[in-house]
Amino acid sequence: MAIDWAQVHAEALDIFVRYLRIPSVNPPGDEAPAARFLGALIEAAGVPVEYIQTAPNREIVYARLHGDGSKGALMLCNHTDVVPVEERFWTVPPFEGLIRDGRVYGRGAVDMKGGGVMQLIAFLLLARQGTPLARDVIFCGVPDEEAGGQWGMKWLCDHRPALVDVAYEINEGGMGSTRFLGQETRMFGVAMGEKNICWLRLRAIGTPGHGSRPHADNSLIHLSRALIRLTDWDRPLTVIPQTAEFMRRMIEAGLLPADTTLETLPALVERHAAVKAMFINTLNATMFHSGIKANVIPALSEAVLDCRLLPGYSHEQWRQEVIARIDDPRIEVSFHEEVPLDDPGASAWDTELFHLMNSVVKDAMEDAVVTPTMTVGGTDNRFLRQRGIPAYGFIPALLSPEEASGFHGNDEHLSIDNLNLGCEIMYELVRRFCAA
Repeated sequence: MAIDWAQVHAEALDIFVRYLRIPSVNPPGDEAPAARFLGALIEAAGVPVEYIQTAPNREIVYARLHGDGSKGALMLCNHTDVVPVEERFWTVPPFEGLIRDGRVYGRGAVDMKGGGVMQLIAFLLLARQGTPLARDVIFCGVPDEEAGGQWGMKWLCDHRPALVDVAYEINEGGMGSTRFLGQETRMFGVAMGEKNICWLRLRAIGTPGHGSRPHADNSLIHLSRALIRLTDWDRPLTVIPQTAEFMRRMIEAGLLPADTTLETLPALVERHAAVKAMFINTLNATMFHSGIKANVIPALSEAVLDCRLLPGYSHEQWRQEVIARIDDPRIEVSFHEEVPLDDPGASAWDTELFHLMNSVVKDAMEDAVVTPTMTVGGTDNRFLRQRGIPAYGFIPALLSPEEASGFHGNDEHLSIDNLNLGCEIMYELVRRFCAA
């Protein structure tokens, strides 16, 4: 049965706007209304839905279309939580799903309610059409991704492992882009692995005193000097198998010079933070606390660093390197939270699913470049990769630089054209991969 894509696009836009109006901000989370919203749409298509409570007002929405069992299942996974907003810095309301100039604005538009809607539309179309399936197709929306997944995908893997016993999974972490190193292109990255989260706490203790007198043991000054040393730290780039393949394909597509080497790469990526982050351990100060009163020199000053480590790098190795760089015994460096596994693993790209992603995208746009890549942030894919499941980050939309800046940023938005493109490519991919 032919699909009326104009009608599907209108439905997807309506769902997207209503979804963005659900303020599933994490912390505290409160994602149950978002799970129930998505689940109700699936139930309306005649598919049973399970709502799995992981904590008060936090639920996983889980539904399955059954195939004939001749091939392993595919899970379409997304997260229902979004990061907080600093509303005074937005020029539009963050939770109204405002449509303006062909864009839909709202917290979660790109991270990742838009991707969730693309997956949902693919799932609903297969259900409505009664498509005979060789593979089970699973729709899974989880809470708590933005805070590490303890009450979301990690909880599901720990407490209901049978539900994630799948052959493949698609989630966030890779996307399309209209530019690469300043050049116009249509490039789709499929994330095979990701950097590992390593949050560090820096703690300086000095001698308190009256703010009116000269003082040589100010914890705030000690900590500030440590942060400056870390900010000024010049570290070499490193190439790992995923980024080596990425470079090869970029050279093949003419998006990197043919003579690109590890020696020439730094100059090429220096002004392109998202690309540079694929080749280096990153470090950013994200929280700072010091002082109790304007006229009291602080005894204690603390900062938190958001570090993202390349695969193969251990947390303790990195902590020791940070300590050595600071080179000040007055600064204590510890892990900010529980340390996750050192290496979440990576998925292979020589697989049936990746090759089909390449084919489906190029059928839609012949000049597109499809390449394995690495997520420079953290995603729920790591929990499945640790279980040996090929888990791919793939949001099939061509984000402009302005759209890409919406990840955890102000005025987050997704164009309607990208929503439509993502729905069509995701459906075609899932249909061709799973149909009998």
